[in-house]
Amino acid sequence: MLKKSLALLPLFATAGCLALPPQGTDAEDITAFDEAVASVGCSLERESDYLPVELQTGLTREQIQQIAQYRIAGRQGVQTEAGGFRLTSGACAPVEEPATEVAEAG
Repeated sequence: MLKKSLALLPLFATAGCLALPPQGTDAEDITAFDEAVASVGCSLERESDYLPVELQTGLTREQIQQIAQYRIAGRQGVQTEAGGFRLTSGACAPVEEPATEVAEAG
């Protein structure tokens, strides 16, 4: 029984890390982050993206980067090719195009 419990310990530890916001932040900070990132076009790529998010949220650059990693880990954001961050949830969720039916020539 003890062996089974010890085997599950890493799973529980990892799940616990993903469920909690970064240290020093809370649910309100996460909401403010999402709103601020949406206001700059859903991506954090350049200094001109980070500064407004810092001002709107009151968070430090390090906290913003930690929340971005938290969102990526929770599959609510992705790392961009340029090494930045793109939010993919809430107001920034990708819009699926409706499927169009192709009429068959008869």
